[in-house]
Amino acid sequence: MSQPAKDTLIYAHRGANREAAENTRTAFERALAYPIDGMETDVQLSRDGVAVLWHDWYLGKLGLSAKRIDDFTLDELRKMDFAAHFGKDIKPEGVMSLPEFVSAFRQRCRLLLEIKSRDDEHAARQEVKIIQTLALAGDARNGEVLVSSFHLGSLLLAHQRAPDFPLVYNCEADQTVADAEQLLSAHPFLHGLCLHKKTLEPAMVDMLRLRKKSIAVYTCNSDAEIRRALDLGVDILISDLPQKALQMRDA
Repeated sequence: MSQPAKDTLIYAHRGANREAAENTRTAFERALAYPIDGMETDVQLSRDGVAVLWHDWYLGKLGLSAKRIDDFTLDELRKMDFAAHFGKDIKPEGVMSLPEFVSAFRQRCRLLLEIKSRDDEHAARQEVKIIQTLALAGDARNGEVLVSSFHLGSLLLAHQRAPDFPLVYNCEADQTVADAEQLLSAHPFLHGLCLHKKTLEPAMVDMLRLRKKSIAVYTCNSDAEIRRALDLGVDILISDLPQKALQMRDA
């Protein structure tokens, strides 16, 4: 039931993160030097309630291992160097806000916005993050912008806010086909699943195709991982090496 590999869309994971610090403007610009289809990024909230791009729960890469994004205002985050950890003599870059990201890149490629939400995060802050993300994404019924999360509660809230918006649940590495079936039966509004590469198997793909759900997979970097995803005909392949995935898809 797989679709042709040539139809698989290749997304750069946090930009070209092997060539520049992840989730920075430089990483995104370098990703677009390749004919990629889309880019994935991570959305958190500053202390003063502005959606910004950062993956980790803590700021260990900035030498602040006990601090989080939401310990600082947007202005404070802009003054920090989010690129220094990548290597020596790297041009400093402050945090990139979600409004800046969408404005700079929405017209240039597809976007996958992953909402990062902690269980101990105040519900009101989660709601602010979701409202901002949906507002910036706008009308995404054409699939040019998707919103995903590992946090089901965030997706439920997003669905309440925007019933027609395409929302994707990110699966953990230990979730089975039975888990996925149960999830989709309980929440049929989900546009699809983003699978861990370890759970990408024919039975999972067949189940999702039968339900007419979108299939994404993260994070495929080796030849074997990329080839498997292409052979199974996933809709979206997320990679730290998008140039390799493109070469293999288009060969």
